[in-house]
Amino acid sequence: MAVDGNWNLTMTTPMGERQATLSLKEAGGTLTGTQGADGNTAEIFDGTVNGDSVSWKVSITNPMPLTLEFTGKVAGNNINGEMGIGPMGSFPFTGARA
Repeated sequence: MAVDGNWNLTMTTPMGERQATLSLKEAGGTLTGTQGADGNTAEIFDGTVNGDSVSWKVSITNPMPLTLEFTGKVAGNNINGEMGIGPMGSFPFTGARA
């Protein structure tokens, strides 16, 4: 499943819905790219692709320093899954190809 491209994400968090942009590139099962929200952009890391399953991590500083862990599935122009926020648990995210 092709995951390359730009995505618009909606994440459900304890602080309400948050929007983010995601730019992904897959090569040999490794996922790289950037994720941005609230005017900040960060490189993703530990990204993998296995069939239609994707996972990646991103470190953020706003609203507080955290590493977010995403796991999801790509289906055509849609992506959805769970976003782990360390000790706060996991929350759903959805996205569509931009």
